[in-house]
Amino acid sequence: MERIPMTAEGHAALQAELKVLKSVERPSIIAAISEARSHGDLSENAEYHAAKEKQSFIEGRISELDDKLARADVIDVSKLSGGKVRFGATVTIADVDTEEEQTYKIVGEDEADVKQGKISVTSPIARALIGKEEGDEAEVAAPAGARAYEVIKVVYK
Repeated sequence: MERIPMTAEGHAALQAELKVLKSVERPSIIAAISEARSHGDLSENAEYHAAKEKQSFIEGRISELDDKLARADVIDVSKLSGGKVRFGATVTIADVDTEEEQTYKIVGEDEADVKQGKISVTSPIARALIGKEEGDEAEVAAPAGARAYEVIKVVYK
């Protein structure tokens, strides 16, 4: 069984989503299905079919979250330190050509949100940065061609 790395915040977010699905969404959809059944002929009942489809989605998501949480490898980033880039690091990089700086935190796949500066550990940029230290250069294969970045700063917070 392959472990899924994630931060404590990411693990808590998945647990919160699972709790809402089980305690709010699931009972609500069961009630909607019961209500739709009371309207008679199920073969032509659009409300019933929509509710069953939503129930299928919710149950699938619950199964997916249960699986991810069971395989979670929660990494406490606050206990990490050092100068090498690895999971949980907040890395400031500079484009070698344009000198434009960007800061990213390397997180699990479910936590990734580029708008918040969080990139997945499996993303091309993160894979190129893993193992590098301040001052090292990393080459990233991007859709527009290879880009070179210099690691400016590595922090664990």
